[in-house]
Amino acid sequence: MSEGLRALAVDDLPPALDELCRLLREAPEVAEVVAASDSLSALRTLQSDRFDVVFLDISMPGLDGMELASLLAKMSEPPVIVFVTAYEQHAVRAYDIGAVDYLLKPVRAERLSAALDRVARLLATEDVGEPVPAQPDAMVALPVETAGRTRYVRRSEVLFVEAHGDYVRLNTRSGVHVVRMPLSRLEEYWEGAGFVRVHRSFLLSLDAVRELRSDSAGALNAHTDAGDVPVSRRHARDLREQLLDNARQAEITNPRGRG
Repeated sequence: MSEGLRALAVDDLPPALDELCRLLREAPEVAEVVAASDSLSALRTLQSDRFDVVFLDISMPGLDGMELASLLAKMSEPPVIVFVTAYEQHAVRAYDIGAVDYLLKPVRAERLSAALDRVARLLATEDVGEPVPAQPDAMVALPVETAGRTRYVRRSEVLFVEAHGDYVRLNTRSGVHVVRMPLSRLEEYWEGAGFVRVHRSFLLSLDAVRELRSDSAGALNAHTDAGDVPVSRRHARDLREQLLDNARQAEITNPRGRG
């Protein structure tokens, strides 16, 4: 790592590939850059040589970037993947594959620098033998497509999530946003960030709970500013304990009455 990163840049469009290679060569973190104009060439290069990171376009003829990344993940020593694309809608799937970052074209030098910093920190963690998470905290925001526009809903905005077929509905104070993703997968991403499963169809932010209410039939609901969330019997006890632990942690972090 002290000698710099070895990077492979993959894009089927020559101007885009040339520009990406130029930016990488100007980056102080990068020691060497190799270019590949299609996925098959990149795969052959990776089978015969070792790279720290691959900057990979998604939309390419034949084997696309997602398919190539899936193949690379099966290597005994896979390189770190950073996707570089003009399309925002692939972000969730890209992180699902295990990409460390997702850059939108045209790539800005400062954004590339942030991605390289992530790559370097991840590789440094591997070098000292510390356990490496399966992927970074990628889902701090989710892209939501509406009327041809993309906005990003931050995890901190979400009060609860409801499963809706192949989609999830992100419930926030400002409204509901729909994202194509299984609830179980989002649970994996967000379980360490204060979200808990309270029902087979609902994921709830502990910080969003204002109170617990029982209806006339004895069913438990968690009240939030975006509405009530049903809590199944099997999750009720765990939720009460987690809310109590959450309140204790908040008191430790921000004790009242101390100036």
